[in-house]
Amino acid sequence: MSLDLSSVIAATTQWLIRAYPAADGAMNAALAEAQARQAVTVATWLRYPTTTDAALVTMAGPGGSYRLDWLVDAEPYEIRGPDGVWRTWVDEVVASWAAALLTCSTLASEAVAVLADCEHAAGAPREFRRLTDPDAHDWQAAPLMRHPDLMACVVELHRPQLLERLRRLPSDDQTPTSAA
Repeated sequence: MSLDLSSVIAATTQWLIRAYPAADGAMNAALAEAQARQAVTVATWLRYPTTTDAALVTMAGPGGSYRLDWLVDAEPYEIRGPDGVWRTWVDEVVASWAAALLTCSTLASEAVAVLADCEHAAGAPREFRRLTDPDAHDWQAAPLMRHPDLMACVVELHRPQLLERLRRLPSDDQTPTSAA
């Protein structure tokens, strides 16, 4: 994981697992978090594909979770409260793209393929199986995060931009498509 983007990845993952909690049990919580982290990592690398992009978001900040919290009808938070700091590092676009990847394995596989030569992936382990090929345990652990209808309000925020990004960043074995 790129250290420059670790705050965005951690905060956006935290937002997803709080907004769409795992099924009961420690193992389910761990599996759901792993799936969310993989989706958020892929979405973050797509959103900020270069080290310059990563440096800019680190300097300016991603915007926070306020609109997302409102959208999913979460409890309002106090920016000065204990949740205030990490919530400022949530990236709405990344959360939307991650939600799209979690609810469509085909789209997730396409996104992972596009990132084959991404600057952030160089030298880092790139195992995204829980995202691209979830097994029965993954589905049972994160039924809310994997449910297309429940995630639709977040997915639809920035899905067109995700599809556009996937067309603009083809991997070596894929040519740009003309339609999403």
